[in-house]
Amino acid sequence: MRIPRCAAILIVFALMATTAAAQTKPAAVTIRTVPAVPVRGTLALVVVRSTDSTSSLSSVDGEAAGEPLHFERVGRSYRSIAGIPLEGLDSLDVTLHVVRHATTDTVRLLIPIATPVYPDERLTVAPKYAQLDSATQARVDGEIEQARAVGRAAHDTPRLWSGRFSPPRPGRVRSVFGTGRIFNGEVTSRHYGTDFAGGIGAPVRAAGRGVVALVANFYLAGHAVYLSHGAGLVTGYFHLSRVDVAAGDTVARGQVIGRVGKSGRATGPHLHWIARYGAITVDPMSLLRLPAGR
Repeated sequence: MRIPRCAAILIVFALMATTAAAQTKPAAVTIRTVPAVPVRGTLALVVVRSTDSTSSLSSVDGEAAGEPLHFERVGRSYRSIAGIPLEGLDSLDVTLHVVRHATTDTVRLLIPIATPVYPDERLTVAPKYAQLDSATQARVDGEIEQARAVGRAAHDTPRLWSGRFSPPRPGRVRSVFGTGRIFNGEVTSRHYGTDFAGGIGAPVRAAGRGVVALVANFYLAGHAVYLSHGAGLVTGYFHLSRVDVAAGDTVARGQVIGRVGKSGRATGPHLHWIARYGAITVDPMSLLRLPAGR
């Protein structure tokens, strides 16, 4: 894993007021991330805290990598999840609007991020799955848009989960997030999820509390369930043999939502688990590392 030499653990700002009266002093805040150096293709926390004990913050909002941030107050700090794109520059572009009473301060910063090294994986599949005809490609494109719409809508839903997320399967991980997929000798894509082993019919459980945003039978993902956990966060469960929930259901963490299968483009029975923050696909295993309550 490559970590930039200039990676900053803590950033301190005296923010100049943009809407305050002339006598108002600038608001001093610290801005940090957890982990201190976020990693491409993962989730991180952005934490904003006032350094002035006599003037606390009223609210914080903003965006990172083009996606809205949903800050909640925790003590004297405001915290939000942020999605770090797998592809792109070596920094996370963050814009924050910090409100203190009637004063709004705006800051833009670039937070250095680390780039992991992902392995390659060779697969042999039927040619119809590796090279799609125009009609099938159009179907796949439409299904991708349906899934993206779920991510966008998750920004309009309040946070539904509490505590920590849990793995959807107890079985071993067969393939990790970010792996280069070589189909029939040609690199065609990256693996944007985590594959769990499991026999057909084995239970698949919700990783956290959420609402069933979409139940579908997709060409690539097969029978799939998408859960919106609110505050921009979505998880997806693919290649199911059976779905045990319906769109609109509210599910609890650990609730069985379906069964392992091999529907769609799958070389054998397994669960393909994904996570997205808005439109940003991230390693779902980074969900498990989020602090409790966020």
